Amino acid sequence: MRLGIPFFVLLFRAIRLISRIHRSALMLTWRGDGRNAGAVVGMLFIFALIPNIVRAAESSYKIRIGFPSLAFSYMPYYVAQDKGIFKKYGIESEYIQMRTPIQAQAVINGNIQYLTSVSNGISAAVAGLPLMIIMSFCDTSPWVLVTQKDINKPQDFIGKTVALSGIRTSPWYFFHAFLKKFEISEKDVGAISTGGTSDSFLALTTNRVAGTVLTPPYDDKAVSLGFKKFMQLGDLADIPYVGLVTSQAEIKNNRESVRRTVAAVLDSIAWLRANRAESTKMIVEKFKVHQNEAENTYATLIRILNKDSRLNLKVARGYLDILRQERPIPADFELTKIIDHSLLTANP
Repeated sequence: MRLGIPFFVLLFRAIRLISRIHRSALMLTWRGDGRNAGAVVGMLFIFALIPNIVRAAESSYKIRIGFPSLAFSYMPYYVAQDKGIFKKYGIESEYIQMRTPIQAQAVINGNIQYLTSVSNGISAAVAGLPLMIIMSFCDTSPWVLVTQKDINKPQDFIGKTVALSGIRTSPWYFFHAFLKKFEISEKDVGAISTGGTSDSFLALTTNRVAGTVLTPPYDDKAVSLGFKKFMQLGDLADIPYVGLVTSQAEIKNNRESVRRTVAAVLDSIAWLRANRAESTKMIVEKFKVHQNEAENTYATLIRILNKDSRLNLKVARGYLDILRQERPIPADFELTKIIDHSLLTANP
């Protein structure tokens, strides 16, 4: 969505200003004032501003991005908004909290322009929604199974309840991979759907569940409250993590807006890498955690960020194999049909 003052209004104002300066220059020259050179310089300065005035009039965009909850994996987006990086690129951003399962349709309907769960984007695209993966800046996931202190072995989950973000979300898949690894039937463990990581943390810390699947800093925060990290789950399944997903229509109709959004996120990632102390401070303030917890979170984030923000095809193919256990997907399904990294190359 484009914003800003109409182009013809700004152009009219510029022309009117130039006209005034021009008249002043003529008067100074006629009087022999000797300051006419300064007036000419002023005219040249105004002419030089016209391209910037034109760009300001034509290239402001408003975007909405859907997030299920507060999570450290969205730090590039928090930085882009809080540090003015989106504004630098002429983007006015609005963040909308909504459950992961409805985000894909919200993008198609135009309620939001982007979602950030790459796995959700792939799942919806494979199902037929016209979505494209344009960024994926992590090749691995930091999900951790965090439990009550009395959970000492996998079989202790039998007859208990866990909190998961939602059905067929990344925590859901990782926990089911955990059950499969230890040959525990899904029917023997109950689950509640929370809608997001922060609410899963709340379910655990209010003792509603025996365990949950968290990311930093919630895992360390839970430990500080007396819970324990039971197992790292990121290696149990190939599931893409966080990036940027939009509709084919958005790329076609608002390509410049998408390009600028991608450029801003890339700049935010670079800012995170280059500003450890300030990034850690942001984590402390945003997540209400202690300094050491924030430092661990920052270290994890930098570790899992990839180098080029491109979707790892090996991980994506592994995720397709997981989806094939639920629905028919052709063996020769071509992932390149739902990936568009051209905007990354347009932002060197």
